[in-house]
Amino acid sequence: MSAVAIQLLILALLLLAVPAIVGSLCIHAGEWGGKLIFQWISGHFLLWAGFQVICVPMVLRQCSVTGLTQLYSGYMAVLTILAAALAVRRWKKGQGCWPWKGWRKKKLGGGALLWAVFGAVLLFQLAQAVGMVFEDGDDAYYVSVASIAESSDAMYQVHPYGGGGTQLDNRHALAPFSIWIAFLARLSGMRTVVVAQVMLPVVLIAMAYGIYYLFSLSLFPEQGGQRALFMIFTELLVLFGNYSVYTSETFLIGRLRQGKAMLGSIVVPFLLLLLLELLKKLHRGERIPALLYLLLGAAAVTGCLCSTLGTLLICMAIGLCGVLGAFCYKRPGILPPLMACCIPCGVYALLYIVLK
Repeated sequence: MSAVAIQLLILALLLLAVPAIVGSLCIHAGEWGGKLIFQWISGHFLLWAGFQVICVPMVLRQCSVTGLTQLYSGYMAVLTILAAALAVRRWKKGQGCWPWKGWRKKKLGGGALLWAVFGAVLLFQLAQAVGMVFEDGDDAYYVSVASIAESSDAMYQVHPYGGGGTQLDNRHALAPFSIWIAFLARLSGMRTVVVAQVMLPVVLIAMAYGIYYLFSLSLFPEQGGQRALFMIFTELLVLFGNYSVYTSETFLIGRLRQGKAMLGSIVVPFLLLLLLELLKKLHRGERIPALLYLLLGAAAVTGCLCSTLGTLLICMAIGLCGVLGAFCYKRPGILPPLMACCIPCGVYALLYIVLK
């Protein structure tokens, strides 16, 4: 097996298999908890949240990338083993089921052609995102930080423009999304630039559409054809949304290797999906599962991983939803756990003020 094939296999394990296994911990978080696409996305958020919690203290202590890789790999291994053990336990109790069971009948029935169109357009977008990759101005910092961290074994200690030593950049060090890219490159052996500009767009763009698909399940619970049309029109909006370098569509297709694009294209939509599920349960008078709060907290921490601006945006979204839900549905009991979900954002915001 060639070196490239081994590198691709390792990345597939890190970006596809491991998150899907870890996400099985959240099968009771919502109505789509048993779906494979939700498990894969939620698994990524649990892993990203752990990376933020582990990485920031190590950056502030000026630890090496090697130490971070070893510690975070241990965290991934623990979550994977725990999720696999719980899955085996559910199977022994007869509670396990294939997350894709009945998928063809329920999801493609009445709209197979439309879903084929969606798949073809998605493949076209993925091919364009890789084949027409360009160097955005911000790549001179973000991709350089990842590349230097992987090669020098130091995090935010080398200036990305001049190559000399530098003081700690607090604003970026508290949102080390670039270091996560360096981690992927270090563990897989693939060049950092290739990981950032070729491999990540394919995975993250597919993840963004997976979140839109979960939204379609709530908007059109029974009509597979309408869900397919929703997804196709979403693709069209993305395809023709490059009328400015600042549009969300441009960030989705061309800049997902950057933390702020990740925040707007994946973290915020997933957070809104979770808040929608929270409000639906409040409307029905159902109990809010603890796993839903866990995912909200993971989304909050992931927002901090992507950008320091995420600390404000995430808290605003969760706080507004919590206040409206508490007053409209007379459920003030949801406020304390939602406030707990925002605690990490407050901690990182306080760290930013203190270090500044």
